[in-house]
Amino acid sequence: MALYKRLENQYEEIGMLIEMGNEENDPDSIPLVEDMLKEFTNELETLRIETLLSDEYDKENAILTLHAGAGGTESCDWAGMLYRMYGKWADSKGFTMEVLDFLDGDEAGIKSVTVQINGYNAFGLLKSEKGVHRLVRISPFNAAGKRQTSFVSCDVMPDIEEDLDVEINEEDLRIDTYRSSGAGGQHINKTSSAIRITHLPTGIVVQCQNERSQFQNKDKAMQMLKAKLYLLKKQENADKISDIRGEVKDIAWGNQIRSYVLQPYKMVKDLRTGYETANADGVLNGNLDPFISEYLKWMKLKDKKEEA
Repeated sequence: MALYKRLENQYEEIGMLIEMGNEENDPDSIPLVEDMLKEFTNELETLRIETLLSDEYDKENAILTLHAGAGGTESCDWAGMLYRMYGKWADSKGFTMEVLDFLDGDEAGIKSVTVQINGYNAFGLLKSEKGVHRLVRISPFNAAGKRQTSFVSCDVMPDIEEDLDVEINEEDLRIDTYRSSGAGGQHINKTSSAIRITHLPTGIVVQCQNERSQFQNKDKAMQMLKAKLYLLKKQENADKISDIRGEVKDIAWGNQIRSYVLQPYKMVKDLRTGYETANADGVLNGNLDPFISEYLKWMKLKDKKEEA
């Protein structure tokens, strides 16, 4: 309500300045009006997005996982670029990012990384990112200078801290321990404190290496597993588990949600909403808000059509 009142006052002030500038034929007022209009537009967009975030767990922190697809070093480098992009986006929002699990690429980049992004509405905003991200560019790892296509899958889930009423049969779990490595490891290459839990009936895999002990890592991983199974249970209208499970099964052609083209031209396009921009560098530096906004609008319209 406070934001609404502020926007109302700003709108009236802008109108008065325009009117005064016209009456006095004062061109010096134009830059001031432009600055105020830009601020007004940005705050209006913030308010509009908040009205679209009404799902049960939208306000929660987000747990985001990136997995490099087939393609070796090139895909691992692309995963590293996306990791940087989400870090830049989180910084721009004043959110914090905590690495829960990290696996380096063999030569460069990242094979997989799981991060927790902490901030109000983090999950609601980042749920637009779930799916396969496709990169087209001239590979820096290809001596022939040929264009290369790479894929990375992104999974996003809310960090649900409440004790969820989810029954898990111990016999359905495979629990593996391994040594912490890469960013975030508290005992790098010293102890097997990292935990990987596989839920055999669904194939869901969660892992954590960030906490100080194996027990804390297991608790965090179990919390993540419960959240995924809870969301799975709530998705009553899904046709099959592959539609709602945490990982994207095929990290390849035909499954991408967004294309990032850096050669022979620059373009980032969301294949669900149709939104695109030629400012690929800006997107890779964290300017994701236009894509997030268009996705949230697209989902609302889609839900209304299904209800009708």
